[in-house]
Amino acid sequence: MSLPARGPDIPRAALWMTGAILSFSSMAVAGRAVSVELDTFELMLYRSVIGIVLVVGLAGLAGRLGEVSRQRLGLHFVRNVFHFTGQNLWFLALALIPLAQVFAMEFTAPLWVALLAPLILGERLTRARALAALTGFAGILIVARPDPMALEPGALAALGAALGFAGSALFTKRLTASQSIVSILFWLTVMQAGMGLVCAGIDGQIAWPSAAAWVPLAVLGVAGLMAHYCLTSALMVAPAIIVMPLDFLRLPVIAVVGMLLYGEPLEAAVFLGAAGILAANLLNLRAELRPR
Repeated sequence: MSLPARGPDIPRAALWMTGAILSFSSMAVAGRAVSVELDTFELMLYRSVIGIVLVVGLAGLAGRLGEVSRQRLGLHFVRNVFHFTGQNLWFLALALIPLAQVFAMEFTAPLWVALLAPLILGERLTRARALAALTGFAGILIVARPDPMALEPGALAALGAALGFAGSALFTKRLTASQSIVSILFWLTVMQAGMGLVCAGIDGQIAWPSAAAWVPLAVLGVAGLMAHYCLTSALMVAPAIIVMPLDFLRLPVIAVVGMLLYGEPLEAAVFLGAAGILAANLLNLRAELRPR
């Protein structure tokens, strides 16, 4: 007799996404600190090199290096092209516009996930999921108040990052069907180190970080891996259309961080929009937990 298929584990996915939220917020602060002396390609290069050391060292200590597989390298490459592009645009946006606006623009990623998941993953775009995505997007518009006639380069970069992250999440979900987290993180760091080296060195100059820059770079390396570990773990226990909207909760967190560290205004619109985003998450979760 076959066992019944297990449904999505929403509480575990939410717990993993809490770790991802804390990690991504740490990355935002560290990325802004180091952007004053390194361009985004150099930043990605050093972050990925630190990541390689961490993945190989920790996986070796845990006896899990044997999980690294050369299967699905093409899918790994496509996933990392999306992520490398999105991450570079994200770091660029951090240096140009307030943190809350970066995160708000980035949160169009779940909308791209909802639209593309049926094509890439075969997941259903239900009426409840579509309504949750639209409700969340309305909250984002309240926070960002974008002017279509005068979009700043930073806002465009953040929107481009959202599309890159959506593609990365969808292809990560496909990889989790056959690849371990160790293998996914190994190829993440190795492939993106190569991409960073090529892009940073295309002008013949690669800046060496100052002593002070190594601290935020180390934070980027550790928090970056933790963010991906948490996100990948969440995608292993729940569909992408559920996991990605949970990330909306980063917005009020980063708004407070921006106020405390950089004096960025804490506007009522941020919390009004965040309320709409939270309502979208609750709507989505309630629909998924309803007995079928």
